Amino acid sequence: MTALNPGNSAVIESQPVYAPLTRAAIFLVLKMNSGPDHLDTIRAFCPDLSALFRAVDFRNIEGGLSCVMGFGSHAWDQLFGQPRPAELHPFREIRAGMRHAVSTPGDLFFHIRAKPMDLCFELATQIMARIGSAVTAVDEVQGFRYFDDRDLLGFVDGTENPRGAEAVNAVLIGDEDPAFTGGSYVIVQKYGHNFAAWNQLSTEAQERIIGRKKLSDVELDDSEKPTSAHSALTTIVENGEEKKILRDNMPFGRPGHAEFGTYFIGYSRSPRTTEQMLENMFVGRPPGNYDRLLDFSQALTGSLFFVPSATFLDRVGADAGSGATSTEAAAPEPAPSSAAKSHGSLNIGSLKGETAHE
Repeated sequence: MTALNPGNSAVIESQPVYAPLTRAAIFLVLKMNSGPDHLDTIRAFCPDLSALFRAVDFRNIEGGLSCVMGFGSHAWDQLFGQPRPAELHPFREIRAGMRHAVSTPGDLFFHIRAKPMDLCFELATQIMARIGSAVTAVDEVQGFRYFDDRDLLGFVDGTENPRGAEAVNAVLIGDEDPAFTGGSYVIVQKYGHNFAAWNQLSTEAQERIIGRKKLSDVELDDSEKPTSAHSALTTIVENGEEKKILRDNMPFGRPGHAEFGTYFIGYSRSPRTTEQMLENMFVGRPPGNYDRLLDFSQALTGSLFFVPSATFLDRVGADAGSGATSTEAAAPEPAPSSAAKSHGSLNIGSLKGETAHE
């Protein structure tokens, strides 16, 4: 995926935030260990990630492997300093009655996707072999695609995802933050579900909570959809235009431990869109008219990360001090070849610009 830097003719290669949906994923949240040596280890890893990705990807070129790397607010300041992304900040905790969107630690984030889990597992293993001494894992989830893209509550998830040019516009930063064109923001939350209580509801009651038919996935008519429905509260309209985010949620769980959950992940060009959705869900629109899905689901984690362009990662140097790395610090990357453009997949692929496998 490519974008033009509005300040000049440089072509910026984005990370594959809009990679095709896959059957498996690993979500890895890490905390940086203290010490300058550990910071150097992480900086040195950034430009090497693309080569590591290619080494794993080539072992199964039909596997649809992709990897996205993000940085939390504190980590960005420690690793890169100024300039910093305009809207990067720690995840904002929300409390409303018994509902709580928690804010949990997270310096680095890896979103690894593939058709088979073994590719995800191998890349995660290789990443940790490189930076394991410099970080501590605080959360790791292996997600899976459940039947016809449903969550464990039985509803199709991600129906309203933008596609094509609309998706690019929804997730990639443009000239509003020129130093970080081609970047994106991602908010992640791990939700645990009270599966037993949910399954005691009738199908009709569940449909009113979600705002969609369970079997057909057709959205309920406004005349029968409550204003507290999940689909209603997560629709954001500004100046007559609906603001979209790109979700790639995955179920996870351990039936033997009665653990059933959804890993929420939402990419957007501004975190404000996702934050407004969460405000509507937890506080309500208007306040008190909250998302009844939260009566059966608990947010266990919450983190916000900035996903810089792949071009930015490629230019990070191990000897770069705080603030010494910038997307404007090196010569522009060449534009992708016409062969890459002809793939027809928005040039989403590895961190070096190869097209994704579908």
